Formats: sequence, C-alpha cells, structure tokens
Amino acid sequence: MDDKSGRSVDFIREIIEEDIKSGRFGGRVHTRFPPEPNGYLHIGHAKAICLNFDIAKEFGGKCNLRFDDTNPAKEEEEYVEAIKQDIKWLGYDWEDRLYFASDYFEKMYEYAIDLIKKGKAYVCDLSPEEIRQYRGTLTEPGKDSPYRNRSVEENLDLFERMRKGEFPEGSRTLRAKIDMSSPNLNLRDPVMYRIIKRVPHHRTGFKWCIYPTYDWAHGLEDSIEGITHSLCSLEYENHRPLYDWFLDQLGIYHPRQIEFARLNMTYTVLSKRYLLELVKRKIVNGWDDPRMPTLAGMRRAGYPPQAIREFCRRIGVAKTDSVIDIELLEHFVREHLNKTAQRRMVVVNPVKLVIENYPEEKVEELEAINNPENPNDGTRKISFSKVLYIDRDDFMENPPEKFYRLAPGREVRLRYAYFVKCTKVVKDEKGDIVEIRCTYDPSSRSIKTDKKRAKAIIHWVSAKNCIDIEVRLYDRLFIKKDPLDFPEGTDFTVNLNPNSLKIVKNCKAESCLVDAKPGDRFQFERVGYFVCDPDSTAEHLVFNKTVSLKDEWQKIKKFFTFQT
Repeated sequence: MDDKSGRSVDFIREIIEEDIKSGRFGGRVHTRFPPEPNGYLHIGHAKAICLNFDIAKEFGGKCNLRFDDTNPAKEEEEYVEAIKQDIKWLGYDWEDRLYFASDYFEKMYEYAIDLIKKGKAYVCDLSPEEIRQYRGTLTEPGKDSPYRNRSVEENLDLFERMRKGEFPEGSRTLRAKIDMSSPNLNLRDPVMYRIIKRVPHHRTGFKWCIYPTYDWAHGLEDSIEGITHSLCSLEYENHRPLYDWFLDQLGIYHPRQIEFARLNMTYTVLSKRYLLELVKRKIVNGWDDPRMPTLAGMRRAGYPPQAIREFCRRIGVAKTDSVIDIELLEHFVREHLNKTAQRRMVVVNPVKLVIENYPEEKVEELEAINNPENPNDGTRKISFSKVLYIDRDDFMENPPEKFYRLAPGREVRLRYAYFVKCTKVVKDEKGDIVEIRCTYDPSSRSIKTDKKRAKAIIHWVSAKNCIDIEVRLYDRLFIKKDPLDFPEGTDFTVNLNPNSLKIVKNCKAESCLVDAKPGDRFQFERVGYFVCDPDSTAEHLVFNKTVSLKDEWQKIKKFFTFQT
C-alpha cells in the first residue's frame, strides 16, 4: 500500500515509526541483509534486499551487508562475490558496512563461555539422530540429555577441547540449557555449536573446527553491529523467543526481530537446495541461466533492475504467506522495457520475399522510429531493396478466415515501407516454400499520404543489408504452477518444461544490431523483448528472449484491485 505521498506503508514501517516516536533505539534505524553464501541470490532475496535497504534510506538510517558464513561445508567465495554483484546491480550500496559472521567467531566463543559459566549451556555427547529423538514432538515433551547436568568445570574443559579439535566430527555439540518441555521446540536445548573439521572455511581456513548455528549467531551478529530492526522471513517467527533468550541471558544490546512473509511465485522454485540441484544435474546452464529465478539469471535474461525493484515495492510485505503470479513480475519488466528499449526488426524464421517490379540495384533508405514511447531516442535509417526476408509465420498459402497477413493475391503493408501483393509462391523439390513473389505499390510509401488502410503490417529486413544472429527463445522452466507438487516416487523435475529453450540460428536482423553489446536491450518488433547475451562475439551475436509482448492484463488488474 502507498500513502498519499506515494511512500510505501506496511506493518513493518508502522512498527518502526512507533519505535522512533517512542525513542526506542534512540530514534535510530539500522537494518541488515544477511545472506548465507551457499548459492546465488534469487527473486525472493530481492524482496528482502529492497525492504532492508529501502527502509534504511526512508528513515535516514543504515543497512549492513553481512554474510552468514557459519557453515563451511556449503559456502564458497564465488557465492560471496556473486551476491555482492547482484546487490550492486539492483542499485543498492552498503558503503563501508560489509561484515561476515566469521568476523565475530572469537566474540561468539567468549559469549558461549559466559553462558557455560552461568549454567546455561552444556556439552552434549548425543549424536544428531539421538538429539532428534530426545527432542520430542509437538504433542510430547522432550527428555533431558544424560549429559545435561555436567558441571561448569567439565563443560568448560570439553568445550575448549572441542575448539582444539580433539574430538571427531559430529561427536559432540554445545547446547543451550533451556526447557525440554517447552511447547516451542526451538527452546528444547538447541544446539549452539557443532564440530566441522573436514572442510576449510572460505575465510578462516582450518583455524576453527567448531562452528555456531544460525540461531546462536543471528542475534549476536545483530547485537554486535547495533542493528535496530532485524527483518526476517516468517519461518523465523518461532525462533524469535530463542533470539530473545540468548540476548537476555547474556545481558547485551537487544535488537528487535520482525518477521514478514517470504515471496512465493507461480511456476517458480525458490529453494537454494532445488536450484543447486538444477545446476549440479546440468538441467540448466549454471546459476545465471536465464530460466533460473536467480538475480544473475534475470540479469542475463534482460530483466531491468528497476522493474524488479518496482515489483518488490508493489507486492509489499505482509504477515501471511501468499503466491504471486509470475505474470505480475513480467508485467513490470515489460512496462519498463516498453519505455526504454529501442525497436529493431528481426526475422526469426526467415523466408525470401522478392518484389518483382522493384528495380534490381535500387536501395532506399527509409526512416524508422527507435522508440515511439520516447521521442528523444530519435529515428534510424533502414535499407529497402528488391529482396527481403519476412517471417514464415506471416505467410499462409491457404489462410483461414481471420488470418490477415500475407497470402496469395492478398496485400499487406511492410513496416515503414510499401504495400506488397503476393503473386506467386516458389517451392523446392520437397514442397517447402523457399520464396514468395510480390509486386509493390510505389505510391504507398508514406502512411501519412497513402489512403489505403492496412489490415496487417508485417516486419522485414533487406537481404542486401542484414546480419545473421542467434536467438535463444526462453520459456518458463516448469509447466506446473506449483513445481513442488509432484507424484509420490518422483521429484520436482517431472514438472520441467521440455520446451523451455529453443535456439534459432541464422535469424535475419537489421544491420545496426551489429554494434550491440552484452546487456543491451531491444524490442524485436512483433516478436518480444531481447537482450544481447555475454556469449556474443563480434562475429556471432546472441540474443536472449526476455519477455513476450503479450501482457496478462486480467490477472494483473485483479491483483491491483485486490491491493486497493
């Protein structure tokens, strides 16, 4: 929701405004975005990034970027750099506030010693499976670990030896001593530290062989950095009592945790575990495959960061989970590109069109509009000649009643050019059409003075002045609205779309596209929006389809009606 000034209004901003009025945190607002570097960021993370950075800006505060690097088994420096690039691409800057959980390992260890001395933490010898068994269920209380009542001295000794690497991986943990009968399972003596020795940490190497769990590290990181409002997704609501318990027991600065519903979207998987599986099984071509919901994938697909930010702003934040139609995101992408992308004519499935009464050597320079939505983009010159290429889909030998494009004996207008009328079709020995013969009306060049009304206008390129390009036609990766709804005995890959990528080579394009650089976006007239791919070379240009020209307006209007 927006207020009269256009500023976003939601329950989180209302809470922050109340805290400022009451003087809580001295009127400060300090947020953080805390990704775990175990994969690339996706569109769900974009919602959290926009929320944290935008709130900090709106209230004159600060936002930290902090990597939650507490599990070396899954984390890599590649992910750290990719995350930083994605946040910068979205348009946000953490300035000098780049932090890592690993910056605080020594301080966290000291805090753990403090809890042990207070009798609030103990070293447990139960295996992970035994800990789960002792934990109980939602209807049955857990039972105490047989190691729960070790003396403070014994726990201090064992914990120090854990740090020194004396014990095998998985053999011991440090657990908080809270309440094994609590109705909140998170308070049933949660694990604070586990032993991980087999892999080095991406920043600290083998210096540490005990690593904090997220529940233990989260509040400490927020406290150390002076965060005021710790914004988390809704699954952490049941963890908030534990967040509060740790900080209260230590008696240290206490931020406020607030939870909001995470983003769920149709036809999309937003789980790093599943996304990593797609990459590892080579179902997609890496984390930046344009079919992936990662920010790297969307960047390569040609999504403008402004459109993603507007999408995140308009869907807002709520306390209950919901599923957003992917068409809404595509709408904002299309809306932005319609205003900013220059137009070009590209024939994806070319067939020759020969104008029989046009002079053999003549070449005309016609004027074409770069973007009708932005007059400042001006015009460009396009060449017109006797031999052209049009799209095969714009011609039918035996057209149905409502087919208004080119057919034998029928006349259509060529975009920015003349009316042409089909007189003959040339086929090869297989019966396939290889050439369409036409005549043109020389008096019909100017739409302003020509009185003919065209039932159809088709695009084209001149055979004398065009280039060959490769076009990658991307579609949704999944055919089912909920990709995680799959039959028992199968997995989510049964819902993959077998036609999610079609590569078309030797498409015919306006010659001015020869100067396109990776990241340049265009509207291919009557086809869709496309972006120049990083695979492009000077000799071989590649363009990825971003979105089609069609907008699912009924669904979009329903969404906005509901919001207002």
